[in-house]
Amino acid sequence: MLNEITITRAILDTYTQKLKDALDIDVAIVGGGPSGLVAGYYLAKAGRKVAMFERKLSIGGGMWGGGMMFNEIVVQDAAKSIVDEFGMNAVRYEEGYYTIDSVEAVSCLIYKSARAGLKIFNLVSMEDVVFRNGRVGGLVINWTPVDMNRLHVDPLTIHSKYVLDATGHPAETVAVLLKKMGVKIDTPTGSMIGEKSMDAELGEMHTVENTKECFPGLFVSGMAANAVYGGYRMGPIFGGMLLSGKKAAVSILEKL
Repeated sequence: MLNEITITRAILDTYTQKLKDALDIDVAIVGGGPSGLVAGYYLAKAGRKVAMFERKLSIGGGMWGGGMMFNEIVVQDAAKSIVDEFGMNAVRYEEGYYTIDSVEAVSCLIYKSARAGLKIFNLVSMEDVVFRNGRVGGLVINWTPVDMNRLHVDPLTIHSKYVLDATGHPAETVAVLLKKMGVKIDTPTGSMIGEKSMDAELGEMHTVENTKECFPGLFVSGMAANAVYGGYRMGPIFGGMLLSGKKAAVSILEKL
């Protein structure tokens, strides 16, 4: 006979242990979009202790919707090896272009990264960063409903050797750091330059080029990288996002 208290206790005990295990980690990823998931996969696969914090209920960022709710995405040749590694069914459209069902693509990203060892916490918002000795050293987190309703509830803290801002267009982690600490980041202006308008070719190139450590302890990937460094947007082509996530992981691994 099923016991409701046993079910409840099982959830509480298991989740609490998972969260306790994530309190002091190698890398904390903010944002559960494609670049963050790919970065989490390669970091976890390399044996690093890594956790992802996504403020929404769903994981996958903007990839779910494809282009204007046509749930297909495009990737180019440069990212095909990553697509194959994640087991996505890519269909050749014409020379250099592949289409993938966006729901399948996100599902593959989540499945492979979770199985590699990435711990994913959804409905958890990044409220602030930990700032020690002139560098970013972790996150201040709270439940998303607390954040959305502006409830006066104190947050909890995660320590990490590195933080990856994969929050997309808003670059939320970098924005918080700039607002609260008044520091200068590694851009020509010392602040966020802001995302430029559409140019798919430049946008894909900039997404990878701009994936780097923008402040000691803080990396940026995906559209957050373009927002910070002034790259172009690219629309529903996602090769750059996948390549950005892999570059972020490789760059962080070199530092660890």
